[in-house]
Amino acid sequence: MNFYHILYNPYASSGKGEEKAKELSRMLEKSSITYHDMTKIEDLQGFINSLDKDESIVICGGDGTLNRFINSVDTDKTENEIYCYCTGSGNDFLRDIHAEDSTMPVRITKYLKNLPEVTVKGKTYKFLNNASFGLDGYCCEEADRQRREKGKSSNYALLAIKGLLYAYKPRNATIIVDGVKKEYKKVWLAPTMNGRFFGGGLMSAPDQDRLNEKHTVSVVVMYGSSRLKSLLVFPSMFKGKHIKRTEMIEVLEGHEISVRFDKPASMQIDGETILDVVRYDVKARSAVNCEV
Repeated sequence: MNFYHILYNPYASSGKGEEKAKELSRMLEKSSITYHDMTKIEDLQGFINSLDKDESIVICGGDGTLNRFINSVDTDKTENEIYCYCTGSGNDFLRDIHAEDSTMPVRITKYLKNLPEVTVKGKTYKFLNNASFGLDGYCCEEADRQRREKGKSSNYALLAIKGLLYAYKPRNATIIVDGVKKEYKKVWLAPTMNGRFFGGGLMSAPDQDRLNEKHTVSVVVMYGSSRLKSLLVFPSMFKGKHIKRTEMIEVLEGHEISVRFDKPASMQIDGETILDVVRYDVKARSAVNCEV
């Protein structure tokens, strides 16, 4: 018999996270299942360590729930098989691995090894999809505010349009990739991507492969353009065609990336917002000593 520990986020899917997680009872009816409210486990690493190696873990939620898991557990050393069952609203990770339409839990163990790390304000985090400065950070900050004040989720595309029209003020940036420094004026976006997607379906880095043999990440810089031009180009990001606009988009690939703005701005890490940031530093990690 298979043993599954279901870790669910009750706040996912507009508060229906537990209800949606319980759907697994029907799907895995021939298995032994135990449900755990992830938000009530104080020591997630200790919980994982207590499991037998042949017991599997199913994470129920979206990108934010997965981000919490990878920053609470040493996934490089975890021997249990790990699955994801989509119950969240932000699912760029599953979209990136072509599993967003799956109606069953998806095995994701190999994708949680060798993750890149970002250091912000002296604290280091692993990230699954991206660490992003600029307009993207503004959208996450505004979405958080609307969720607190109105109790409902926001449309990322509409927030981005609002930011491009008037609400977000672009910064100047210095970006260093593997020791090579470049200066940019009027930067709208500067995400460092481990996968291709952010913002609920925007294909920011269409050529980025999270399992690429060089173990690199990509920083995508959108800069120098007017509000109107940026707004006109923005829809092309849904299909990744924006990178053809080389006069305002540059994609830089590397192992160590530093992004510095001349004024504080919000950033987000897999959808989790950090306010008043002037710099972030990313290191892509070698696959040496990681078991897949």
